[in-house]
Amino acid sequence: MSERINLGKSAPALYQAVMGLEKLSAEAVASANIPIGFAHLLRLRASQLNQCAFCVRMHTRDALSSGESSDRISVLPAWRETEYFTEKERSSLALVEAITLISDGQVPDAVYEQVMANLSKDEVSAIEWLSVVINAWNRIAISSRYPVKA
Repeated sequence: MSERINLGKSAPALYQAVMGLEKLSAEAVASANIPIGFAHLLRLRASQLNQCAFCVRMHTRDALSSGESSDRISVLPAWRETEYFTEKERSSLALVEAITLISDGQVPDAVYEQVMANLSKDEVSAIEWLSVVINAWNRIAISSRYPVKA
């Protein structure tokens, strides 16, 4: 079956509710002084893990247009093996991955301890909400099979 129900069109009020969460999440990210380019990298990393082609393409483009380097985008799937990310960014990436892969060990205490050692409570909250919202978007796009054409 190639055609799917487009969740945004079939239930516009629910879609708009997720848009409202997106707006509030973006405000929390800005309030916590998380750079917009890095916020797109966090969304991109969750989208990579979820294999959401629509969101991977979108957040790659958004990260580039927000000043992120192609090098940081390129190494994102292997961020642990690079020196491209600060301790704060590494903690943020670990948190996004743990929330995205929540069925694999929940959010391990070791990850949370690292996060709390490197980030403020406002940053942690903003990144957690960003993670929740991008995972919702990934599920909307994947289940609706949003087209990704060249």
